[in-house]
This record gives sequence, C-alpha cells and structure tokens, in this order.
Amino acid sequence: MKFRSDPSQIKGSIAPLMTPFLPTGEVDHDSLTNLVNWQLANGTHGISLGGSTGEPSSQSIDERAAAIRTVATALDDRVPFMPGTGTEKLEETLELTAAAQDAGADAVLIITPYYARPTQEALYVWYTTVAREFPDLPIVAYNVPSRTAVDIAPETVARLYRDVDNFVGIKETTKDFEHFSHVLQQCGKDLLVWSGIELLCLPLLALGGIGFISATSNIAPRAHADLYEAWIAGDIERAREIHYGLHPLVDLLFVETNPAPGKWVLEQRGLVASGFVRPPLITPTDGGIAKIRALLAEGEQWLSPVDGFTVKGA
Repeated sequence: MKFRSDPSQIKGSIAPLMTPFLPTGEVDHDSLTNLVNWQLANGTHGISLGGSTGEPSSQSIDERAAAIRTVATALDDRVPFMPGTGTEKLEETLELTAAAQDAGADAVLIITPYYARPTQEALYVWYTTVAREFPDLPIVAYNVPSRTAVDIAPETVARLYRDVDNFVGIKETTKDFEHFSHVLQQCGKDLLVWSGIELLCLPLLALGGIGFISATSNIAPRAHADLYEAWIAGDIERAREIHYGLHPLVDLLFVETNPAPGKWVLEQRGLVASGFVRPPLITPTDGGIAKIRALLAEGEQWLSPVDGFTVKGA
C-alpha cells in the first residue's frame, strides 16, 4: 500500500512468482514466503502473483486471496506489490480485487477475460466497471492473447487511459513488438507499460517501458534486476550481455508448459518443498528434464545463489 499513490514506482524487474504447492496439492505458504524473501535478497524491484506463471486458473478465489495475503505480509511494503486479480467472471474478479486492496496491494493486474473472446467495446466496459468499483486502486490491464484468445487493441488501451482516472498501465505479453509501440504512441509517455515477454524486456525499455514482469526472474532474480539497473545507468553493453546470457534460462522455462520446468528447478535448488503443478499441467517428463538440465548448465552463471534460503523438506 505504500506505493499505491504513485504506481510509477512499480518499475524495474517485477517478479511474477510461481505458486508453490505441497506434494499433496495444497498451496505451500511457507515456501511462498521463502520465495519472497529470496527475491528481495537478490534485488528484485517488486513482486507480482497470480499471473499465468502462478497457475491462477487452477486455484479457488479463497486460495488466491490467502496467497496474496501471505505475500503482502512477507513483503511488508519493502517493495511494490502488484498481484493479478482477474478471472473470467466479473463477480470473482471484484471479490479478489477487494481482497488484494484490503491486503495492501499497490496496484492490481486484471487479465483480459479468457475463453469468452469479448469485443473491444466489451473489454472497455469490463475495465471501466472494475476500475469504478476501486477508485483509489491503480488498475493495470494484463494482455496475454496466447492464453486468453483476445488481444486488447492499442486504441482500447488509449481510450481507457483517457477516460478512467485509475487505469494506469498495461502488462503486454504479446510477441507483436509493433503492438508495444502503438500502445505507447497512442497513450503517451506517462502510460506505465511492462513487458511480460522474456526476450522483449530489454527492447521495451528502449521504447519507454517502465520495466518487466518476466517468468525467468523466478530462477534468476539478480540477473533481471541487474539488467534493468544497467539500462538505467546507461551501461547498454552490460544490459545486452545479461539479455543474451539469459537466453538458455528463458528457453528452459518453456521446454514444457510454464511453470512446470521452473518449478522443477526451484525444487531442485531447495527453494520450495515441491515442484508440484496442478492439473491439467504435469511435472516435466524425463525427456523434458534432460533438456532442462542441459539448458540449466548452459545458463548456470546467471542463476541467483540460494544460500540461506533452502526450505525444510526440499
């Protein structure tokens, strides 16, 4: 809540946490707290939870709200907190957003409603409805067409930014880099834009983005924080070195469906008690694990140390 009045402080590397589960399937709040503390020890500039990497669609609203409260407590306003609170149902989205607001979230990510494929006018109504219910809470659209089957158009983003006081930005998880440019061109430099595509984190900064919400920061938080800080310091060569160095770890995360490979890595490194993923996902296959191991070895120098952050039973 400390950063709610100025969402432009939600900048840099914002880690979209994976939601750890126990081997029996329940949310593992102890491991979740451990991940928060490990992220902060490695320089992460902010925390998110409940995006695609967090398996939100496999969890109940109560489970997601409880996880939000756990993260908020662990953070204690040390860095900004921007959880994802969207679902495909308006009532659930409002309920979860209210829980995040009460927990002290600084802003919320609202995913475009999935499966229904709403029109652009319907998306405008959706976001204005949510924003109107929480006038003091910064609202950020989460655009991830590969998962939702709908793409929020730059014109719709600009309309929302113009018409809705607390609509402050967008997380763009699209590989259409022209889309990024059109959004920023139509909305102006004050719109807050984060990249959700791992290999577009650095390019978006050049266009005027405020930061990135990259799944790879789940296993390499220090490198992601350093990339942003190198860019801000004007050390472009260092930023490029990190960008290219992270390629194997980016590839690793998508050997099989994200977040299963990354959770396997977290378990192997002792940061969570289990790499369990909920159905319909499965833990990596033997063939997948072989590829993960090879990519892990290739990108090993960019992994963040885990000393002091291994959890009991891992």
